[in-house]
Amino acid sequence: MVEVKYFVKVMDAGKSLRISKEVSEAVKNTIGGRMMQKLKKEYVDCPVAGRQIPFLECFLCVSYIRRVKGEVHCAGLEYKIRV
Repeated sequence: MVEVKYFVKVMDAGKSLRISKEVSEAVKNTIGGRMMQKLKKEYVDCPVAGRQIPFLECFLCVSYIRRVKGEVHCAGLEYKIRV
């Protein structure tokens, strides 16, 4: 079991954020279209990357453990997207 190092709040941007095609394709196979539209409008202040990133990039990060009640549990290892 991976140890949780950071608890990061998920915030609403109000408008869709830009994500790369590879992230979009990887997530498209996992979740439905309507859910993806909702998640594109969310972001997190990533403590590992040191900047704001779209939630979908956080979801595919190697440090991502789970999301519970609007909060992401992060292992804090490194910011790298698994595709």
